[in-house]
Order: sequence, then C-alpha cells, then structure tokens
Amino acid sequence: MKQTEEAICPDLPVIPEYTVMITDYGAVGDGVYDNTLAFHQAIEACAKAGGGKVVIPPGIWHTGPLTLQSRIELHASAGALVMFSKQFEAYPIRMSAYEGRQMFRCQSPLDGEGLEDIAFTGSGIFDGGGEAWRPVKQGKLTESQWDRLIHTGGVVDDGGLWWPTPAARDGMENLARIEQTGSRNPQDYEPVRDYLRPNLLSLRNCKRILLNGPTFQNSAAWCLHPWASEQITIQNITVRNPWYAQNGDGLDIDSCKYVTVENSSFDVGDDAICLKSGKNEAGRLLGKPSERISIRNCTVYHGHGGIVVGSEMSGGIKDVHVSDCNFIGTDIGIRFKSCRGRGGVVENIFIERIRMREIDGDAISFNLYYEGKAGSGEYQAEAMLPVTEETPVFRNIVIQDIVCSGAHTALLINGLPEMPVENVTVMRSAITSREGIVCRNGKNLTIQDMVLRNQENPLLLFHQSRNVQVVNVKGESDSLDDRLLVVTGERSGQIECSGLHADRAGQIMISSEVEPEEVVIK
Repeated sequence: MKQTEEAICPDLPVIPEYTVMITDYGAVGDGVYDNTLAFHQAIEACAKAGGGKVVIPPGIWHTGPLTLQSRIELHASAGALVMFSKQFEAYPIRMSAYEGRQMFRCQSPLDGEGLEDIAFTGSGIFDGGGEAWRPVKQGKLTESQWDRLIHTGGVVDDGGLWWPTPAARDGMENLARIEQTGSRNPQDYEPVRDYLRPNLLSLRNCKRILLNGPTFQNSAAWCLHPWASEQITIQNITVRNPWYAQNGDGLDIDSCKYVTVENSSFDVGDDAICLKSGKNEAGRLLGKPSERISIRNCTVYHGHGGIVVGSEMSGGIKDVHVSDCNFIGTDIGIRFKSCRGRGGVVENIFIERIRMREIDGDAISFNLYYEGKAGSGEYQAEAMLPVTEETPVFRNIVIQDIVCSGAHTALLINGLPEMPVENVTVMRSAITSREGIVCRNGKNLTIQDMVLRNQENPLLLFHQSRNVQVVNVKGESDSLDDRLLVVTGERSGQIECSGLHADRAGQIMISSEVEPEEVVIK
C-alpha cells in the first residue's frame, strides 16, 4: 500500500494564461442582481479563447446554476460569496447521477460533463442555498428553531418531516411512478422538480479536476460529487453543511480513479469523505471502481462518518490510502457499510495515523446490514444465503496507529454469514470506549498491540468468526464486567490469543457450541 500511495499523483489541469472578470460582462456584486448571464458570458468568452481564468472579485454574487466548460478555472477571490438561486425553476432538469445510479435531477449549481482541465480556486465561498430545498426532521431542531421553520411556509408530513412544498413532500412516490414508465423526457419530471434536489458540484465523466482553496457550503443535497471521473486533486478546501442537513454529504468520490484529497476540513450533515461506486445492478453494470485514492491531513468536525466506504460500492473500491486525519464528534469514525444486493468488492484499503475524539458510535465499523434507511444497520442472526453477484465482499484491509478518546464501541464487525469480513488487521492503537471489540462473521483477522479502555461488556467478543489472531491486547477498565474474552457460535474456531491481559479478573467464556480446542490462550 505504500507503493500505491506514492503512485497516486493526479495530473493537474492545464489552464491557458487568459483572464476575464465577471464584471467585464456586467456582473454586480450586491447580492440582489441576477448575474447568471454575466457568468455564462465570461465562461463562454474564456472557452472561445481556448480556455482561461474567470475571476470572481469580492462581493455577493447572486446567480443561477453554472455550466462549466473545458480548460476553465473559476477563481473565487477572497471576499467573494457566490449565492446560488433559491428559485427551483432556475434549475433545468437533466440527466445526472445520485445515490448510486444515473437519473434525472435538477442541474447542479456547479455542473459539468465530459470536460477536461477544470479548476475551482481562490479563497471565496460557493453557497448552494440548500435551505430552500432540504427537508428537515423535527427532532433535529430545538422547539424555537422548528417554530421559526414551519412559519416560513412549507408542509409537515405525518412523520414530522418538514418539506418546502407539497410537491417535494410527495416527490418520492411520484418520481417512482414516472420512472416506471421509462421516460427519458425531462419534461415528464417537471411535477417532481421540487424533490430533485441538486448536489452543489457535479462533475461527470471529466478528466483533470482541481479544487484548491474555496469553501463549498449549504448544498441542497451532497456537496461535492465527482462521478466516473479521473485525475482529481482536492486540497485546501472547506466543506460545510448544517449538521441536520438531510443527505448533506461533504465529498462523494464516486467511480473515480487517481484521486488525492489533502489538507481540507469538513463539517457536514451526513458522511464527510465518502467513497462510492454505484448501487446494486446499476453499479455492477457500469463497472467503474473507485480506485487509486489518497486521503491525508484532513479534519472532520461533524458527520455520520469521518472516512466512509459505501454503502453504494457495487462497482468496487480498491487501492485506497488514508492517513493523518482528525475526526472530532462524528457519529462513526472509520466506517465501512453495505448490504446484500450490492455485490462489488472492497479491497486493499490502508488506513493509518487517525486521531478521533468524542465519537458517538463506533470508532471503527464494518456493517454489512446497512440499507440506507431508518432502522437499518442492526446485526441479523439469520441463516446463510447463497453467494451470488449480489453479495458484497470486504477484504484485505489494514488499520493501524489509531488513537480514539471516546466512542461507544472500539471495533465493530458485522459481516454476513455467507461472506465474512476477511483479512482485516487492526494494530498499534489505543481506544477508549464503552464497549471493546465486537466481531460477528469475521475471518482471518489480526488484532495486535492494542490498548482498550472500555467501561462495559467483554473486552473481546467473537461470534461465528474463524482464524483470529489476538496478540498483545491490553484491557484497562474499572468495569464490573470482568469478561476478558467471549467466543460464541458453532462456526467459530481457530482463535488464538497471546499476550492478552487486563487489570481485572479476566474470565474467558466459550459457549458450548465451540469446541474447546478451537480457542487457544497463550
């Protein structure tokens, strides 16, 4: 994996030495004037000259969505705030990509397809006006915030979810009905326009992309979404969405290759830095894995996960190196998620030197029961199903040098009975959590040189897991639960522990389903 990291050096875009100012085309930065035409004229002038830099000076620049062209650098100067329109009708409906498949959406504020050499630079701000589009859960707001929201208009459904319009509220059901007709006519999707929230930035089938410097914030849906693209460099950016933002992902790298993400910060309402490659049959047919990816020196302040793999990973994810990141207050720290039906292979992932604090859930999580809906994600003790192309595979993953101060569970593995999470090494780490290590349906696992400080439940629990090596694991706790190791499940076996000790009594509990010789304590 070290060789893979060194080999990831994306080509930078080549932008000609030609510059225009949006003010040259009549733009007015008063926060009121509609600058859509001025932006497009400036971009078109650069494109006709063979490419160049479009400069956005200090000011508040109101505009509709922008269609990018090849060899264009959009430079937001310090003090520039680009405010995208909150009028739904300003966004044409067009084919895009979202949540693992190609589908009709409203055009993204920053939108491009089939481009080469595209850059977003400067230290200005791009604001997606997402509050006009997003549904909001009542439980995520205070009473006074909720009262202010519902008095702005909109409607509240039976589940306590606020929607900006009745068309948005009814959009999921109506969209499904339209899609069942197989229509490829954008006009047929007009009745559900309010529901088709755009990502702030969508770049599809593009080559040589650079994001360096700006803040991207307040998206209607995902914030940054490169799809089926390659040679991507993302550095020194800030990504912000409200913590309660529905589908408020920060960065979704989707079916892309040769990607570097570095020196950036994320504070968002859903997964922060996420690797994807399509969903179910659509992802498998596209067959474009996310691969050759390096993520380093990034900070996540809030999100459902710091670094996330899945759940849409049907095209595969491989050759990924993540290092030297801080996750503070995320729901989960290092997160792998998928479910039956996805298929795809996640492999050759190397994660090191991650520092985490105040993680609500798992510090490290592998969950193969996540279906992307409320209530999903719980382990299901069910019979083995046949292995098919719809069975997701997670294997060959190394996680090391992790420090976590506060989490619910140190390491959770919920694999599938028919396809255990395989060849995972977690080593040289110190984690303080309520629960220790919980592994269900794991195979060929190594847990080595760990200090676990957990307050309840066993230090180590292995259920239906085989070929497990535990080496030099120390437990430090004042817990009344003195179980050091628990092994259950008739398929558990070849579990070997050496150097396992704790500052408590340390009971070893092996269920009657497990042959005693299958667990060796040295």
